[in-house]
Amino acid sequence: MIRMNQLDALKQYTTVVADTGDFRQLAQFKPQDATTNPSLILKAVQKPEYAPLVADTVQRFRGKPLDEMMDRLLVRFGCEILSVIPGRVSTEVDARLSFDASATYTRAERLIELYEAEGVHIDRVLIKVAATWEGIQAAERLEQRGIHTNLTLLFSFCQAVACGQAKVQLISPFVGRIYDWYKKSAGTQWDEAANAGVNDPGVKSVRQIYEHYKKFGIATEVMGASFRNVGQIAALAGCDLLTISPDLLAQLAASDAPLARQLDPAAARALDLPAINYDEAAFRYALNEDAMATEKLAEGIRAFAADAVKLDAILRAA
Repeated sequence: MIRMNQLDALKQYTTVVADTGDFRQLAQFKPQDATTNPSLILKAVQKPEYAPLVADTVQRFRGKPLDEMMDRLLVRFGCEILSVIPGRVSTEVDARLSFDASATYTRAERLIELYEAEGVHIDRVLIKVAATWEGIQAAERLEQRGIHTNLTLLFSFCQAVACGQAKVQLISPFVGRIYDWYKKSAGTQWDEAANAGVNDPGVKSVRQIYEHYKKFGIATEVMGASFRNVGQIAALAGCDLLTISPDLLAQLAASDAPLARQLDPAAARALDLPAINYDEAAFRYALNEDAMATEKLAEGIRAFAADAVKLDAILRAA
């Protein structure tokens, strides 16, 4: 009997997504989908092999507003990724618009128009939007128009519930960043072994969301993201999707240790869970009560916005 590596075992239960802007790395892992964000695109464009792509984009659209050139660069990367994978690519709206529902909606429409102009079908693109209240409202409008969304920078149960209410296509709860916060908060009291696997705070967050969605028949897909180690990934086998960095994909592919399903929709449907809904005031209060989620959401928006500014500078200089 041929033993299956962990990556192939995971693919039995979960759709594997590559978390990278480096489309040259994708083929070896055969992911279904791929996700990008400003930080990943910034990392990619600084590699010499991508310099011609940046130069060509700037040359073709020189004189256009900087925000349009940025979107054209993101779509160029997205099209290259789609030439390698069979599924969908996630492309992110500028994080500097995270608290402006109208501007987020308009920018998302333009990204889709740019993809369609390149011959890409609307169903192969997920528009990534920060899971602020405003972002979720913009995503609800986009979904009503047939533009599918991926709600990112998601750290709390209330964000996930609101996304489910808005009928967004997919959410990306950030496992690793939740883990980071609790580990830093505990300081010298942190016990790595006691907080590993199913006890990892990021893993527990995703499990709670997954079980709520399956229990109440919420169609929104759950895609665990931002992993720090393969133990977190193994503990979420069975999640709808997991988006994984090339380094961790390589570790999974190199290991033949057993990997069993951990999340199961039938088991979740059998649970006795309370129905929960949020209006704007309740959402904002619940998010405010969650110190980890409040801090990580703000930090994530700042970091993505800072990398967008760096991308702007690269485009200006090209």
